Amino acid sequence: MSVQTWTYIMVGLSFTLYIGIAIWAKAKSRRDFYVAGSHVHPILNGMATAADWMSAASFISMAGLISFMGRDGSVYLMGWTGGYVLLALLLAPYLRKFGKFTVPDFVGDRYDSQVARFVAIVCAIFVSFTYVAGQMRGVGIVFSRFLNVDIGIGVLIGMGIVFFYAVLGGMKGITYTQVAQYCVLIFAYLVPAIFISLLMTDHVIPQIGFGSTLSDGSGVYLLDKLNGLSTELGFHTYTNGTKSTIDVFFITAALMVGTAGLPHVIVRFYTVPKVSAARSSAGWALLFIALLYTTAPAVAAFARTNLLTTISNAEYSKAPTWFKNWETTGLIQFEDKNNDGLIQYRGPKSEIENELTIDRDIMVLANPEIAQLPNWVIGLVAAGGLAAALSTAAGLLLVISTSIAHDLLKKELMPNIDHKKELLAARIAAGFAVCVAGYFGLHPPGFVAQVVAFAFGLAAASFFPAIIMGIFSKRMNKYGAISGMVVGLIFTTAYIVYFKFMFPELNHPENWWFGISPEGIGTVGMLLNFGVANLVSYKTAPPSLEIQNLVERIRIPRAN
Repeated sequence: MSVQTWTYIMVGLSFTLYIGIAIWAKAKSRRDFYVAGSHVHPILNGMATAADWMSAASFISMAGLISFMGRDGSVYLMGWTGGYVLLALLLAPYLRKFGKFTVPDFVGDRYDSQVARFVAIVCAIFVSFTYVAGQMRGVGIVFSRFLNVDIGIGVLIGMGIVFFYAVLGGMKGITYTQVAQYCVLIFAYLVPAIFISLLMTDHVIPQIGFGSTLSDGSGVYLLDKLNGLSTELGFHTYTNGTKSTIDVFFITAALMVGTAGLPHVIVRFYTVPKVSAARSSAGWALLFIALLYTTAPAVAAFARTNLLTTISNAEYSKAPTWFKNWETTGLIQFEDKNNDGLIQYRGPKSEIENELTIDRDIMVLANPEIAQLPNWVIGLVAAGGLAAALSTAAGLLLVISTSIAHDLLKKELMPNIDHKKELLAARIAAGFAVCVAGYFGLHPPGFVAQVVAFAFGLAAASFFPAIIMGIFSKRMNKYGAISGMVVGLIFTTAYIVYFKFMFPELNHPENWWFGISPEGIGTVGMLLNFGVANLVSYKTAPPSLEIQNLVERIRIPRAN
């Protein structure tokens, strides 16, 4: 069967499974819609958390980034993995013990301030919409290539699927759907990685193949071969980075603390029955995440090596089938500048002009085709990419809907609204959020992982300091928290907008503050948040004794 037929089968079966689960797990109460009734088993919650966290950026874009950036791309690997550990150790158990539905709930009650709650709502919505843009873009890319439809049509189809199980099932439906999506995405990621590792290095475990010699009898190590190909074609050495040490540090830190501040991940720990279950599910999630994250560098190296060996200096008229297939999507573009009929794929250090433009988001999806794997594997990867994008998109849309219905309407504008009307408002808000997310998917401000990196930077600069000080500092008051969140968010947003959208021609290391890129500026925003929050807090009255006792109770490691 053809790739398209296999893709229809794989995607059709997975979508049927998701919709069936959503119908089975339909939310029947407000608590079901917001936190799945707080009855999810830790192992299942670990799988759902892994699927929620491993977005299209993890599945589709991270290995693509590493394959193009080499060592520099490892900042995403280190930042996102380290951030999850930070979240599991410092935030999840305490927030679960607090026992509310949402992060703005925690901020509003901890700081005893409706203004603080409103600022947190704005931050949650802002960060979530930024993040969800990358997910919907990933959905469009998968549909565009494998189902031969326009990227816009693909985004619309993804919107319809997410709308169905997010609006109908709420957190309960999303949770059990994400368990299924994790199984699909991890199988889809590992199967081609194992196949290609066997073909290239004779090792069944990709992580071992990554550091092994090639199976062509040359005795050359995979990374040595890749370094040679890269330098020969004018690219920087794959195992050496071009980013400054300070920028690597700040990007990694922004991704770490941004992970710990992402509201759609934090809310997952409200779905388990008790604090000990929150700790347990965090450990399970880390295990499930590690299966993909330890495989990504190997996938990146395999894809880059195969890419360079199959298309560099190849005759365009005899280009491999995979190249022609992806060219129709517009994600690979060839311009024969010297009219010699050869594909000159060259780096900035080459004297020959580059004639090929490749969207780095396609590398994982194209990898099985480049390696000439069976068509069913290619269809499986398409289903996995959709599972990764849709699982995270659903979690983000739920955050947006609960922020509007529960935190804004119930807690501020309409405190007397009954539970039935609140649930209806949440579903309407989810529908509206799907539409806005679709728009951002059609008009994203960058490639998938870059967009997601901005979201993490914004979360680092706004949420993380307010949450961490709310847990561990009895002296932090509402004035400090509000001031810190506003300053951190405005500064980080302004820096990103200035260099990425207003004056992209200035987006170079020599123009950045202290050599820190827009992807890493969230760390500076976080430091400003901490500094402003502490300064304002100590210049104003301390929180009430009741709030200080609340902070003390949150930190006591007992009770459920």
